[in-house]
Order: sequence, then structure tokens, then C-alpha cells
Amino acid sequence: MPKKKKIFHLLRGMKDILPEDSPYWFWLRKTGESLARSYNFSYIQTPILERKELFERSTGKESEIVKKQMFSFRTKGGDNVVLRPEFTPAIARSYLEQGMFSWPQPVKLFYFGPVFRYERPQQGREREFHQFGFEIIGSSEPAYDAQIILILWKFLKSLKIKTLTVKINDIGCQRCRKKYIRLLKKYYQTKKRFICSDCRERLKSNPLRVLDCKNPKCQEIKKGAPIILDHLCQNHRENFKEVLEILDNLKVPYLLDPYLVRGLDYYSDTVFEIFAYDVEEIEKETNPLALAAGGRYNNLIKELGGKSVPAVGGAIGVERVIDLLKERKISAAKQEKSQLFLVQLGREAKKQAVLIFEELIKEGFRVKENFAKESLKAQMQLADREKIPFVLILGQKEVFSQTIIFKDMETGIQEEIPLKKLIPVLKKRLKK
Repeated sequence: MPKKKKIFHLLRGMKDILPEDSPYWFWLRKTGESLARSYNFSYIQTPILERKELFERSTGKESEIVKKQMFSFRTKGGDNVVLRPEFTPAIARSYLEQGMFSWPQPVKLFYFGPVFRYERPQQGREREFHQFGFEIIGSSEPAYDAQIILILWKFLKSLKIKTLTVKINDIGCQRCRKKYIRLLKKYYQTKKRFICSDCRERLKSNPLRVLDCKNPKCQEIKKGAPIILDHLCQNHRENFKEVLEILDNLKVPYLLDPYLVRGLDYYSDTVFEIFAYDVEEIEKETNPLALAAGGRYNNLIKELGGKSVPAVGGAIGVERVIDLLKERKISAAKQEKSQLFLVQLGREAKKQAVLIFEELIKEGFRVKENFAKESLKAQMQLADREKIPFVLILGQKEVFSQTIIFKDMETGIQEEIPLKKLIPVLKKRLKK
């Protein structure tokens, strides 16, 4: 018996982006890039491979990402590297390495690309996923906290997601948090046996992370914990108040969540998450997936060896958003349909049709063809199926006479046009 050929399959947690989903991806990227231009952000792309130490120092050795979720390996040259698990530390590294501190401040950057985290694949949590994000580096202005939130909120609104709520909190500076962490530890001291083993470890290494635990028992105990907003220093209290006032003026709906901390060590001050629910719905949901999230990270660049540079940013989870759009039956913005279908009959006509097709594209016409089809009937059926309004037909006779047939698919009327006049006639007929 012949040996059965092996069929290769996707790695667990990875997905193909198929043509049927491409309109969503094009729509999302176009929307994000349009917003970025409006708010004067410049595009940045960092490598997929980075040094492991970059994320250990910035994201935190005790964070879930670093401890459990990084794809890490050693190169032949002996470097410990990882597949990028998030963008912000890589952008902070680039800011320092490329001398962006000498540019006019603040520096406003946006990005789009894949990130990788080794976790149990489930809906909204794949091992490879994409983020579209925005960073503002070089200013501590509360207006920029509000602007980042506004951009992400408008981004989602532009994708026809009607109900959105921002959950927001302020986790203060290192000085504010010192006193608060003492109170938090004291509160959990008598409750250690009721919380999960991960949280017992977090209490030793990074107590704030206890508030980020999704375990139902831990969430219930969290409800009685002290609130960090009660322990902010005067400066941070005023800054946070200003962020909220700006959001009020912009009519961005938000919900104060005094236990929102985010799972990354570099965050300080404002932190937020955006959900596809209104304020009443969000409080009923258990562990809803955030579509976008972010916050301020004023100490990150200093932690990476630079001077103290304030910064704020946030990102959208692309797959999560697309899954939601499909779930809610929100159609992607329609791409422009083809105006013309180019039909060719015979070898000589096909050779010339390739040249004509290139000329039509060069002139900006939206045109389709199928050089694999030979018969007139098959090609006309394709044009009809896709509701393309006009067809150009090139046969052996037309090659000899240097003409082409222009057919209106609605009326059935057709006429012969000299090839040398084709472009100006099409421009006039199609009002280009």
C-alpha cells in the first residue's frame, strides 16, 4: 500500500486569516490609520523578536506574561530572545535607542502587528493575536490620558459598536502605592486561606496583582479590600480628576473601578479598559473580555536605562473586535466593487489582454479578469455573478482590428471602441 501523505495542521492557538474575513481586517486597519493621521500619530514597527530581558525588566518578572506566557528560546549566538508578547516595552526601547528624546515632545506613535503569548487557547485568547495601538511619550498632561481613551473609544465607535463603557482607575505613583500596599497586605493577611495559590504568591511579590485575579473566590474577597483612590497624593488626585472632567466634557461614558490595576508592572497613574457593554450591562457580566486597554507608564523608560519620561498609551485587540463584529452581525465596510471585467478569447487575445489589464490598473480603474477561463460564457457568468456593470471583450477579430467591445451588462448594449481611445472613453463613461 502506498504510504499516506501527512497533512499539516495549524499549531495550537494560531489561526489563518481567510479571504472571507479580510474585509474586517482592511476596515479595522483603515479606520485606525485614519484616526492616527487625524491626531498626528506617526507609524512605528518594532521587530517581532526582542531580548527576553527587555520584558523581564519592564513587564515584571512576576507578571503572568513573563512567568507563563512568553515564547522564549536561545539563539545560536547565545542570546535569550522572545517572540514579542506586547508592544509598549519594545516602543520604549526604540524611543531610547533611536534618540527620540531629542525630537519635539511629546512623540506620538501608532502601531499594528502580531504579538505572541503561550496560554490556553480559547475565544478571544489565541497564542498569536494582533494589536492596533497608540503611544504618547514625553508628557504628563492629563489631557493626553483622555485623548488616548477617546481615540480608542472613537475607533470602536467607528466600527459600529454602539454600546461601549470605559472602566477607569488611578493606581497612583510609587509613593502613593507604598502606603496602599501596606493596607492591602494587612487586609489579606486574615484571608490568605480563602484565596487561590497564585494570589498567595502575588501577595509576596506584587500585591497589586491580587486585585487583577479572575478567580471567582478571589473576586468576592476583593470587594472588601481598601480602595487606592482614597490614598492618592494630592497631585495625582487632581490629575485624575482632570482626566475624568475631560472625559465628561467629551461625553465618553466611563465607570470608576477602584480595583482595576491591569496586569503589567510598568503601569502607574491612569489605567483603563473598554468593553462592548453599557454601564448597566458591564456590572452584570462576569469576566468580560476587554476590547481595548491601556494606561500611563511614567517609570518605564527610566527602568530601561533612560531619564524619567512620562508616557501613556493603549491598544485594541484586533481579533476580539472582529469576533464581536461577526457575533453582532455588524458587516464590514464594503470595499469598492470592480467597474469592469476584461474577457479574452484565444491565445493572441490573452497576451494582449494582459497588457490592457495593466494599463487599466495603472489608470486607476477597478477591473477583474480570469485568464484561466477560455470560454466567453464562463467569463461572462463570472462578471454577472459579481454584478460587475461593464465588460470589455477582446477576441481574435478585435486583436486584428485593434479594437475592443464595450458591453453594458444592464442594458445589453455593446459597441466597438478603438484600443487607442479606450482609456479616454472609459474615463468619460465611468465618470472617472
